[in-house]
Amino acid sequence: MGLKTWMDGMARGLRAFTRRMADDARGNVAMLFGLSLPVLVLMTVGGVDIHRASTVRVNLQDALDAATLAAARSPYTANTDLQRVGLDSLRANLKAYPNITLREGDTSFVLNSEDVVVASSRVDVKTLVANIFLPPYGKFMDDYLPVGAHSEVDRSSRNIEVSLALDITGSMQGQKLLDLKAAAKELVDLVVQPVQTPYYSRIALVPWSMAVNPGTYLNAARGSVTGSTNITNATINLIGPQLSITGASKARPVVVTSNNHGFANGNVVWITGVSGMTQLNNKPYRVTNKTTNTFELYNMAGARVDGRNYGAFSGTNGRVQKCQDSDCSITVTSANHGLVNNDYVYITGVNGMTQINNQTFLVGNATTNTYTIDPTSSSLNAYTSGGQSWCAQNGCQYFTFEDGNGDLSTHSVSSCVTERLGAQRSTDAVPNASARVGRHYPSLNATPGANSTCLSSIIRPLSSDAAAIKTNIDNLSTNGVTAGQIGIAWGWYMVSPTFSTLWPSASAAPYDTSETLKAVIIMTDGEFNAPYCQGVIAAGYGANNAVSNGCSPDNGEPFAQSRDLCDAMKAQGVVVYTVGFQITVGAQADTLLRYCASTATGYFNASNGTALSEAFAAIGRDITQLRISR
Repeated sequence: MGLKTWMDGMARGLRAFTRRMADDARGNVAMLFGLSLPVLVLMTVGGVDIHRASTVRVNLQDALDAATLAAARSPYTANTDLQRVGLDSLRANLKAYPNITLREGDTSFVLNSEDVVVASSRVDVKTLVANIFLPPYGKFMDDYLPVGAHSEVDRSSRNIEVSLALDITGSMQGQKLLDLKAAAKELVDLVVQPVQTPYYSRIALVPWSMAVNPGTYLNAARGSVTGSTNITNATINLIGPQLSITGASKARPVVVTSNNHGFANGNVVWITGVSGMTQLNNKPYRVTNKTTNTFELYNMAGARVDGRNYGAFSGTNGRVQKCQDSDCSITVTSANHGLVNNDYVYITGVNGMTQINNQTFLVGNATTNTYTIDPTSSSLNAYTSGGQSWCAQNGCQYFTFEDGNGDLSTHSVSSCVTERLGAQRSTDAVPNASARVGRHYPSLNATPGANSTCLSSIIRPLSSDAAAIKTNIDNLSTNGVTAGQIGIAWGWYMVSPTFSTLWPSASAAPYDTSETLKAVIIMTDGEFNAPYCQGVIAAGYGANNAVSNGCSPDNGEPFAQSRDLCDAMKAQGVVVYTVGFQITVGAQADTLLRYCASTATGYFNASNGTALSEAFAAIGRDITQLRISR
């Protein structure tokens, strides 16, 4: 039976009852009937509308709670802005409930001194039976019944410190990087609130690939490196008198004439000043088949010197002199150079004897201010001025080591850092002389990839400047391979109260989950493939053995390192969220990210840009700890 049919039946019943009562001559019955009629009308007719009002009150409460949450999640603090956001949401939520009218003048969203958004609202419910007028009582019901609700949402009850550790390796190039930037900036808007009292909300940024760039905090994190000393002289080590050359044949081998030279077969000699046959100048030669006044020239490799295409010998300025040792070594003068025998040295900037520039040599005959090197060039000009002497050991500006092919390779230190070594490798202890993070030695002939130069995107310590953080995100650029263990470590360092003392103005709060929520978000799109040995990609991991170190990883394989770091930071109460971007399910990266996340719902594997944004938004909402307080 429909409501209208029920109401029609009720009306007919009332009319019949009224006629019977009117026919009754007993006055007391008529009087009692007249007095009770309003009550009966209200009970039978108004009860329906009162029930509807009760139902609307429940719906209004749900709608108002949702609108208050929306206002609390917004970045605004001015009540006018909160009112606008809350009303827009409430209007949208009430569209599902017809026959009610929102009293916007009786609806308010305000932020109180305790950072709680307080909301109140009233609506009018259209009655089914309106304008009931019963004499002598007057009008009992209007066209609408008023219904109200109240809601409060606590914006935050703790400080928030979040570290964004973002993979910007070469595989993130193009659309994937654009998707990451959009998702990360949306998270910044969710987490960082414009008002930082009574609770603050800050975000740190850690771009990472094959290493991390600490920017101005470089030396505080890794320690300084040993630089250069000035070269003031470089001389070829010659002994005995300079003898005149009076002739040289255009033959194979060249035969030099120098009367009564006194050389023995096997001696190494140095020739300068020859005119005409200038190809002989500034080179060492081995004396062979000597006579009293002549000797044949063999090069240092033992081959006959072929002078058939040389110019014709002329003039009288040619000179020959015996070398002090078997390879015509060079004595370099550089005060307090700090080198010892069998160290490697790298030389730059020499004038005149330019052939020794940008070369690595083994040090011999070291004194406080001098050392000798064996030249690699077949000819040397005389030293005139300048030059820098660089040590080339681990910890110096240059590092010479045996590469994956067993050959010597020299790399220059970059402005990036790598894995921490020693007992503190899986801790957040403050970096000091015994607990530095690793240096980074990319190839001198760097190309994009594992051994490329330092990435240009630098870290940003904890900050509440949302605009500046988003600018840093916009400026991210891709480079290098995937040393995820380094990104995870630095993600932790940014919210660590010990390590972050490197940047006092942005250091993290003490570990206290009742006061500060600390969270690290680890995002990657690939497998971790870059562990280090002495600051260089370890053997077996670099794509090119010629630019990788010939030793095993100092800290072992990167996934084990990453698990240790995740365990350590979670033990300190840090909440870890992990985001894979197009990661293959079941791959090592997928397994690791699941392991590192603090909860099963804290791991997201996004298949596209939309899913990535949704993942970051879900993390942002969770971090803000929004809740309905009453």
